[in-house]
Amino acid sequence: MSWIILIASGVLEAVWATALGRSEGFTKLWPTVIFGGGLVASMAGLAFALRTIPVGTGYAVWVGIGAALTVGYGMAFGGESFSIVKMLLVLGIVACVVGLKLLH
Repeated sequence: MSWIILIASGVLEAVWATALGRSEGFTKLWPTVIFGGGLVASMAGLAFALRTIPVGTGYAVWVGIGAALTVGYGMAFGGESFSIVKMLLVLGIVACVVGLKLLH
């Protein structure tokens, strides 16, 4: 159960990070609201998961999921440039996250 919550919290990290960028310095209401809700839910899930998952592993997985999804979303919808090298590096992050799960 902790791993499912950790993965969901990593997804929510990407949600709040993306909303933060779209909030334009907290001047747009809905992105700011989504940022706040996503941040609180993401942190709460991370805190719950770290009750049974070692903090180093849990945090690395949480950050890795959030970073990979945020970059992927940015390349797909946010006007961020796409390159094969960037995609391979993001896939490397994903591979490391999977590796950490397999070792735990």
